[in-house]
Amino acid sequence: MYSYTRAESRERNKLFRKGFKQALADCVDTKVTARIHAIDAVAAERGQRELKALHEVQATARQNLAAAKAAERTAPHADRAAAREARKHAEQRVRLAERAVHKAERG
Repeated sequence: MYSYTRAESRERNKLFRKGFKQALADCVDTKVTARIHAIDAVAAERGQRELKALHEVQATARQNLAAAKAAERTAPHADRAAAREARKHAEQRVRLAERAVHKAERG
């Protein structure tokens, strides 16, 4: 997974266009490709950190859902409606976390 900042994305696009023009002229400067590879390496490392953080958020959300389900099952009848709402909110957080992880892993 790559995670480019706006500045990196702009610079990479500019370098790519420059390299493309140089490739058409058959005289590619190695500094251009080296800089693109350096930007890609930094973005890949940042992407891995972000993906790891998303997995941690997902694991925490799943743990909170398990706790909410247990609380709902053991709640007295008077508190069961509040426990059900807490479980529904925990399920929503798990869905959001899973969606974010899936989106990050896809592209």
